[in-house]
Amino acid sequence: MQTGRIDRARVAAILDERIDWRFKGLPAAAQGMTIGEARDAELRLPDFLPPLVVLDAEAVEHNLAAMADFCARHGFAHAPHGKTTMAPQLYARQFDHGAWGQTAATASQLRVYRAFGVSPVVLANQLVDPAALAWLATELDRDPDFRFCCWVDSVRGVALMTEALRGAPRPVDVLVEVGTPKGRTGVRDLAAGLEVAEAVAASPALRLTGVGGYEGAVTHDAAPEDLAAVRAYLTDLRALAVELAGRGHFDDVDEVIVTAGGSSYFDVVASVLGGGLDVPWPDGLPVLPLLRSGAYVTHDSGIYDRVSPLGAHPRVSGPTLRAGLRAWAQVMSCPEPGLALLTAGKRDLPYDIDLPIPQVIRRDGDTRPLAGEVTALNDQHTFLAHGGDVEVGDWVGFGLSHPCTTFDKWQLLPVVGPDGETVVDLVRTYF
Repeated sequence: MQTGRIDRARVAAILDERIDWRFKGLPAAAQGMTIGEARDAELRLPDFLPPLVVLDAEAVEHNLAAMADFCARHGFAHAPHGKTTMAPQLYARQFDHGAWGQTAATASQLRVYRAFGVSPVVLANQLVDPAALAWLATELDRDPDFRFCCWVDSVRGVALMTEALRGAPRPVDVLVEVGTPKGRTGVRDLAAGLEVAEAVAASPALRLTGVGGYEGAVTHDAAPEDLAAVRAYLTDLRALAVELAGRGHFDDVDEVIVTAGGSSYFDVVASVLGGGLDVPWPDGLPVLPLLRSGAYVTHDSGIYDRVSPLGAHPRVSGPTLRAGLRAWAQVMSCPEPGLALLTAGKRDLPYDIDLPIPQVIRRDGDTRPLAGEVTALNDQHTFLAHGGDVEVGDWVGFGLSHPCTTFDKWQLLPVVGPDGETVVDLVRTYF
């Protein structure tokens, strides 16, 4: 199975960027250094300016290997959803572990990917903006080896794409997206999927190369009824792919992409779409089963730890994922017993699914477990309810939930080594 590509020289050049006032949290000692020089300076977290979010080097490496192992054992290619991190340094690491490509959600994300030479790219949405499509046509012409595909879910969308791509150097590959009632985008039934496929077949600017969707929109829990609903959705997605193949829609393609798989139910995706577990694919149909899980890189201490098949309650064999993110904030005020206010807020930490989880407290170089609860976040304040022994000046370490709304708040994240304090790398993001 092929491995995707990224321009390694451009990734290496990230280390040449100078650190200045634009990068929050970095210590004064790092000002004027390149990112590479700061990486090699053996900086320590107590020298940074709170708040701070850090990556755990060992956890990230473990998670990269764990997902590569899962995909290899189940015969899946992997195009991680790069919107989670928007960090080309981590994309390169994913390719080192055999990733097939990267997934994007928007044209702006796609432009970041292409600035670093990423290919293949799956854009997991219907792309209908004429300016974005004009840029895409130019990019396809500039790089004949650039492999790209995106969703289609309506005849109107096919018409808009066809008009905007008129005169493009080669057809744009598209996948019919399957949705779910009252869910997100995607056709709602087999008949609609067939209608869209016929529109694509009639378009001189598009080529149908598969079927895709996102099962994470079906539900948000891992109870038996939730997993059954996910399975039913994926069964419908599979049925559309088989029906389209039977009608000859894939006769002129060498590889039929069938893709799903966020970070919560990729075990069910492997079971239904893997081709050898539940029901095999029809003989002669060259299916490429493709996962798009992205949050696995750092996993988390919240939503994904609860529902991931390799989380706290694993549903499959293999190495489980580890939390690779931790936030640090300093206690700035203890205005009343049992309440502390810390130097972090909504501009620094994720809060869309779970509030940060207090885990440890650090005072005078000593770190110990902390029992408490975050009750609220303001723009720049964390409200920590605790049982005592929290003082102004203490540092508190938090587990985080939902990495997709963590990375976007930080342009440069320190990566710490085994001691949890020595910085061994710095990861640049591009949101």
